[in-house]
Amino acid sequence: MPAASHTTERPPSYRVLAVHYAERQTTLSDAYYRWSTYGEPDGPLRLSYYFWILEPLHAPGSPPIVLDCGFDPERGERMGRRCLCRPADALARLGIDPAAVDLMVISHIHWDHVGNLHLFPNARMPVARAELEFWTADPVAQRPQFAAHADPDGIEQLRRAAAEERVELIEDRADVAPGITAVRVGGHAPGQLVFEVAGEHGPIVLASDAIHYDDELERERPFGIFNDLADMYRGYALLQRHASGGAAVVPGHDPSVMNRFAPLDGDAAGLAVCLTDTRSDR
Repeated sequence: MPAASHTTERPPSYRVLAVHYAERQTTLSDAYYRWSTYGEPDGPLRLSYYFWILEPLHAPGSPPIVLDCGFDPERGERMGRRCLCRPADALARLGIDPAAVDLMVISHIHWDHVGNLHLFPNARMPVARAELEFWTADPVAQRPQFAAHADPDGIEQLRRAAAEERVELIEDRADVAPGITAVRVGGHAPGQLVFEVAGEHGPIVLASDAIHYDDELERERPFGIFNDLADMYRGYALLQRHASGGAAVVPGHDPSVMNRFAPLDGDAAGLAVCLTDTRSDR
């Protein structure tokens, strides 16, 4: 008899990219909640804007997963942000056809994370139920302190995707793809998600805006924009546990991300870094 054949499936793992498409110059007192609490002088602070690409190494040939999609460049310009590379152009430089993307994950529905949903007409869009319901059904979302962080066009795109049955609602924790788990922490936004990812060389946690900077987590200093301050602190505790367990916890707006991780070359030089590889020259 011929020997039985055995096939071994590769465990899920991803090459993860952070795409740096915009920036803003601000101050510590403007960015952090009640900066005066810490008794430290004010100073300049740079805010970097990212979205993320997850390439499934266990499924060669599959389209990459996109996590958030940045802000609409015209809206960003009106709000004083400097767009370094339009998100649509950034995807092209990375060789990604957004129409071929079948999974576009949304960490939360602030304007700088959902401004280009129209680029992904065929993608499923997981998002926290608490987040979607707040921005589409809760009258409080229309109050100025919340509405200032909304993109009505992005929200309308989500409504259309929901009507097309492309929106997948997450309660508290869900596997959005093999090796990628979304966890709702709230705090910064009602349904703020963080993502536990099986990275190419070890676990990685994409914190999105649950932490904007490494310093925010290390010193537990809340950013100035939040829905629930207590939940922000609880989110810090979760992320600190991940960090102490050996995961690379990646903040959502820290310029240092571009220096800590390995840069890409070719058309993507200066645009993105690989979060699953630290720099070899550090």
